[in-house]
Amino acid sequence: MHFKMIIAFVEDSITDTVLVAAREAGATGATVITNARGEGLEKSKTFFGLNLETQRDVVLLLVEEHLSRNILEQIEKFGQFEDKSGSGIAIQIDVEDAVGISHQISLLSEKVEKEL
Repeated sequence: MHFKMIIAFVEDSITDTVLVAAREAGATGATVITNARGEGLEKSKTFFGLNLETQRDVVLLLVEEHLSRNILEQIEKFGQFEDKSGSGIAIQIDVEDAVGISHQISLLSEKVEKEL
């Protein structure tokens, strides 16, 4: 079984929505890193030196490769990343190896067989 890591940078107000969408698309869990900061095309606004940007969360999902594209698309859809600039991005990268996931492999095997 091969895996991909999906990394999504989302506004903290929609993190829960993105997590629900990812789980419904086949993700079996996630790790959320809160209070991340970043800049896109436009420089962050400040007021007397204080940042006025919304807080971001980084969502990490280790997913089976056959399910990864659909999960990625659902994250984009529910995160509304294409609707407005700066709303978030999501990427996926190959995972060479992983440990600590043997308890999920039997569940994932059944899901993947149904998908294929």
